Amino acid sequence: MAYQDPDVAKLGILMLDTQFPRILGDVGNPDTWPFPVRYHVVKGATPEAIVTGDPEVFVRAFIKAGQQLVAQGCNGIATTCGFLALIRPRLTDALGVPVASSALEQAAMIRGMLGPDAAVGILTISKNSLSNAHLAAAGVPQGSVVRGMEQSGFAGSILGNKTTLDVDLARHELADVARKMVADAPHVGAILLECTNMVPYAPAISAATKRPVFSIYTYLRWFHAGLLPHEFNVPDLPI
Repeated sequence: MAYQDPDVAKLGILMLDTQFPRILGDVGNPDTWPFPVRYHVVKGATPEAIVTGDPEVFVRAFIKAGQQLVAQGCNGIATTCGFLALIRPRLTDALGVPVASSALEQAAMIRGMLGPDAAVGILTISKNSLSNAHLAAAGVPQGSVVRGMEQSGFAGSILGNKTTLDVDLARHELADVARKMVADAPHVGAILLECTNMVPYAPAISAATKRPVFSIYTYLRWFHAGLLPHEFNVPDLPI
């Protein structure tokens, strides 16, 4: 179990209003993180409202929640939905601290790690809802390959905000869609998980595709390293 003391948390996470299980590995489970985090739920901002609706109507609520986290000592803010890349400019302007709003914001860096003919493969909970505006806001390079989880049990549980989640089924579904993506587009050199609830299945996706997998987990561990730099006990050296 990760050490959790919200009184010393530097990372504040704005949560969607959810009731689905937050299993270990999920961004909303505090034991996922090897450092303390502080959460704030934005009431009414359900997965369906943010993914298939208009997140602009919740901007004020996200800003207010973010301001409370900053006032409580957080010097960096994140969210629990990749689709919130659309509102990051408003959050950064209002909060005055760095904001990591979407796992998709890693896409350009990942693309730079790959060969000249390779592409980033994006696995999203809803390809139908992930618009060019979302991709542009997150700086996703053109030519990225996108696959969605429409009609899956996983998407049904998350977008439907159900109280149950078939973890084994979700693992199989995500690995299967990712496997088909690289079969159809073998130039995909790495997988990026848009949905923050996909993190627990990253090992299965990597095993199925033989590709590295990036997610909100990889993003926020990097992000937090800047918010609270690691202190090295370097011995004094003789002059």
